[in-house]
Amino acid sequence: MWPQQFDYQRADSVESALAAIGDNGKFLAGGHSLLPAMKLRLSTPDQLVDISRIDALRGISSNGNLSIGGAATHAEIAASAAVGAACPALAQACGMVGDQAVRNFGTLGGNIAHADPASDPPTALVACGATIHIQGADGSRSVGAQDFFVDLFETDLQDGELITSISLPDCSDCQCAYVKLPHPASRYAIVGVAVCLKMNGGTCAQADVAVGGATVKAVKCAGAAAALVGSSLDDAALAAAAAALSDDIGDWLTGDVAYPEAYRSAMAGVFLKRAISAASS
Repeated sequence: MWPQQFDYQRADSVESALAAIGDNGKFLAGGHSLLPAMKLRLSTPDQLVDISRIDALRGISSNGNLSIGGAATHAEIAASAAVGAACPALAQACGMVGDQAVRNFGTLGGNIAHADPASDPPTALVACGATIHIQGADGSRSVGAQDFFVDLFETDLQDGELITSISLPDCSDCQCAYVKLPHPASRYAIVGVAVCLKMNGGTCAQADVAVGGATVKAVKCAGAAAALVGSSLDDAALAAAAAALSDDIGDWLTGDVAYPEAYRSAMAGVFLKRAISAASS
């Protein structure tokens, strides 16, 4: 199917992009989520504003906190030494998005604005305490990743607003990982789990856990994290965390004929243990 007729404009600055977007426009960066939706007429903007060449939206920097431009591609993030050192879970997640062509052109800002529940980066961003920086006609604001993802394909992003950057605290003193059970055809996450653990000797002093894929949005799992804190990550603690995880994600579970909710819930516990193992290795 062909998309409905639309106008196209390439912006050279954030300000010009915001001025051009109009009431029924969409920002275009990599286009790997937007264009298929337009072809199916699930999205019918009358104006596309291309932001892919705005320098202010690109780049990765690390000065205490890690800052990633909204138009940075998945490939750039996966290959970044700064991201690998400060937040390896995000580098791993971006390295698992789609195929090489998607990673070369798809952007982090576009990915999280689309908020596909089976995508990989949102889960890592929620686990690692990211902040989403947004600009609109009325000014700028910042939203924690946990609050940014609202529901199925729904975010806190308002019409006419643009994700300018994503910042993360330096997790280089933590043990972080993202793992997933991929769909054999699409490679989307049937279940994705991210963990960020701070160890003190052999004891877990702080833990953050998030689950995606199995849920309608990336969900932070406070119960599972609490079960890990104070433990040596022994079998008993892992079993308790996996049990708590089922309660954490219960209200957000999703499923289908091939992978029902009960299966995804069980696999979330399995992949929590795998994520902890990967982070600890």
